[in-house]
Amino acid sequence: MSERLLITLAVMSATLIQVLDTTIVNVALPHMQGELGATTDQVSWVLTSYLVSSAIMMPLTGYLADTLGRKRFLLLSIAGFVAASALCGIAQSLLQIVAFRLLQGVFGAALVPLSQAIMTEAYPVEERGKAMAIWGLGVMVGPVLGPTLGGWLTDVASWRWTFYINVPVGALSFFLASQYVPDSVRRERRMDWIGLGLLGSGIAGLQYMLDRGTSQDWFAANDIRISALLAFAGIAGFIWHSLRLGEHALFDLRIFRDRNFGMACLVMAAMGLGLFGGLVMQPILLEGLLGYPIVTTGFVMAPRGVATAIAMLVAGRLIARVDARYLVGSGMLISAVGSWAMTFYSLDVTTFWIIWPAFLQGLGLGLIFVPLSTVAYATLERRLMAEAAGLYSLVRTIGAAAGISIVTTLMTRQAQVLWNELGANVTKYNHALIEYLRPLHLSPTDPHALAIVAGQIARQAEMGAMLDVFKITMWSFLAMLPLVMLLRRRRT
Repeated sequence: MSERLLITLAVMSATLIQVLDTTIVNVALPHMQGELGATTDQVSWVLTSYLVSSAIMMPLTGYLADTLGRKRFLLLSIAGFVAASALCGIAQSLLQIVAFRLLQGVFGAALVPLSQAIMTEAYPVEERGKAMAIWGLGVMVGPVLGPTLGGWLTDVASWRWTFYINVPVGALSFFLASQYVPDSVRRERRMDWIGLGLLGSGIAGLQYMLDRGTSQDWFAANDIRISALLAFAGIAGFIWHSLRLGEHALFDLRIFRDRNFGMACLVMAAMGLGLFGGLVMQPILLEGLLGYPIVTTGFVMAPRGVATAIAMLVAGRLIARVDARYLVGSGMLISAVGSWAMTFYSLDVTTFWIIWPAFLQGLGLGLIFVPLSTVAYATLERRLMAEAAGLYSLVRTIGAAAGISIVTTLMTRQAQVLWNELGANVTKYNHALIEYLRPLHLSPTDPHALAIVAGQIARQAEMGAMLDVFKITMWSFLAMLPLVMLLRRRRT
């Protein structure tokens, strides 16, 4: 095996376990809740703690890679993440698992940007599209496979194995990285503690607001108002502080002057809604409304991930010969068509009709991700790679959190609206209602009949809200098309 292949295997296995952990635990939360004696609100901190600590640490990737050396920092991150995963698996209380998930986020935050920076430098310029395709497989397919793997592990073993699975994969990654990943030259950098504090508080507030806002009814809750204020003050203060210090800041904001990098970050953040519109809604449709088992749901959703993988491999080969803007634009149009097809879902939808629009959307996402990740770094100086990778991953993480929040909020609010609209037609004088209840030998005034009708209205309202979300997802892809034209025409 060539050394480059072993480097790829080392960093991609590390990337995969980190990205998987953002979604693999979701399906196991009810099982954790019962065993640890937690409420639904309390157990959600298992997700929130990981996302917040990861988001805070991610911008430090460039600084720590420079001061510790890229290889040493990678090994430290892998070892810490594996140890924290093992501790999560043996946790005996909610407090313990939340604390260990915080540690997971701290050590895992740098794995994705580090792997991207290492992959970018390991491959020559003409093969960088191939490198980004391989890297993108882990980043994009991981969240799709997470619920499937998590559901299967929880069914055949227990929720603890959603954490234990990281140990053997992480050990392999650590061994390969220690043997084959090249080190970088260490540079002395002054730590901007004020900037770190401002950025950390801003990102923590923003991530908390996005993650908890839907369940807390947004600004009706004091903690959401406080976190929003913290996010605004922290991020605004950080921008002002960084512009004043220039190159001596935590990271130099002038990196966004590079048009390709700046526009790629903007498109990646905007993609959060399109990426997670189908990903969040489909499990609700399959498990909640259609009654599919967890494992079956995973298999039905898997073709989306397969399509993304296929499109990434194709895009990796085409990027050297085709203008990246055409690939990204084509991906957005294909994803929009897939989202449009989803607006025809119903409670009678067949499995085939669920799969093919998601497959189409997955193809589009794969065509977007690889060229976008490639052109983002095409015009940057080599010394800025690690720092840029950290910022790019941070933008992707915040975009994903924002996309999930928007999708779930739209779904909840629209379901309430449709519930009221449909419920207004439930009267004892409605002929359609009388005919619906006649085969059941019930009358509109029977309490049992009202319970049945209420259940049907809830299902129909949720289905209608889902279709509205798919429409907005479709328009979000189309709205991003003009941004593609702002990318520079450059082949890599």
